[in-house]
Amino acid sequence: MKAATQEWIVLSGRRLDYDVVVSKGARQSRIRVGPGGVEVVQPSGANQGEVPAFLRRNESWLLAQLDRVESLRSLRRPVRGQSAEILYRGESTPVRVEYVDTRARGNRVAWTDGEIVVRRGPQTQTPAARGLESWFRKQARSAIAAYLPEVTARIGREPERVYVMGQRTKWGNCSSRRNLSFNWRLILAPDQVLRYLVAHEVVHLVVPDHSAKFWLTVQSLCPEMERAKQWLSRHHAELTVNLASLV
Repeated sequence: MKAATQEWIVLSGRRLDYDVVVSKGARQSRIRVGPGGVEVVQPSGANQGEVPAFLRRNESWLLAQLDRVESLRSLRRPVRGQSAEILYRGESTPVRVEYVDTRARGNRVAWTDGEIVVRRGPQTQTPAARGLESWFRKQARSAIAAYLPEVTARIGREPERVYVMGQRTKWGNCSSRRNLSFNWRLILAPDQVLRYLVAHEVVHLVVPDHSAKFWLTVQSLCPEMERAKQWLSRHHAELTVNLASLV
């Protein structure tokens, strides 16, 4: 991707700053909305002058996503015993911090009785958000590892390595070295979304582009592909919530 170009536009009387990023891998223009702001990704060779019209065509959706992000930012840090909420496996789940009498220096995280509890001792120096992210990463790795063999067996290819990472703008990736990487935030989404993204990257082991053959293969492995893509588009902002705003 090339360096972002910063622009602004007025929508419904509201000034909106956004970045325009040119991507060689993009097949069509798309809008990303997250805690870091609005980003318009354009294919190489696209006319940047068409971006304002593109934003206006998607004005209602865009403003709704910005309002959603703003509401998530307004969540306050919970005091002792209070809880915020986050998506986990597609369900709105309370996240509560408990301060316990223990000599443990780290955070202990557990999912119990329908809520995620972060337990911190008086000597704990690691931020609760970091402990929560570490726990989410482990859950994501476990869920991906459980589903991966089913998909790789059907296409007859295995990845070299599998990583669970914290990518800023990607849900997954298949490298030229046949390494697969997935965003840990997929564990916040429903299982069908995680299965779709796993199938998506695994198919890239045999079909490197996004041709018709690629999409047909993904759909054969993941019949719920379209519903998963729609869910991901609608709930993008909820998946990219800043954990430090919760705990």
